[in-house]
Amino acid sequence: MTNFKALLQALSEARVNFVIVGAYAAVLHGLAGVTQDLDICYERTPENLKRLASAFKPHHPRLRGAPPGLPFKLDADTLKRGMNFTLTTDLGDVDLLGELDGVGQFSSVSQAAESISIFNIPCRVAGLNVIIQSKRAAARPKDLSALPELEALKELKDAQKRQKNKN
Repeated sequence: MTNFKALLQALSEARVNFVIVGAYAAVLHGLAGVTQDLDICYERTPENLKRLASAFKPHHPRLRGAPPGLPFKLDADTLKRGMNFTLTTDLGDVDLLGELDGVGQFSSVSQAAESISIFNIPCRVAGLNVIIQSKRAAARPKDLSALPELEALKELKDAQKRQKNKN
């Protein structure tokens, strides 16, 4: 079971610059459902790569789905050489995304991110447009099946925004 609070706390304490994306972001926007992992899109500056690696080091990151005992070291050099990593940690599963399908890298994802507090931890969450765009681009059955509900949530939020602007 993923400990979302502990993962977000570790990232926050290390001052990692990231945006929550994927199913957890969709749930935060109101999608009915659950998810087993935390997906984040991270900034790829040298300083942030160091902070990201240090955030996970105490939690023994390893490649999810890799054979047990396969050597793996999550550090700034590893992050620099790769882009997206699916990890298992002592706190649960996390996907580190240097690039989000259909959207791009951190700068594109963060432009439409919303600031919210989760477990009293300040976080940034991808906007619904970004989530919808990435789900369409990924085109996996689970992503495509979430699209109608995500689009309905977007329509509802847009209508609420229009109503608020009227008043």
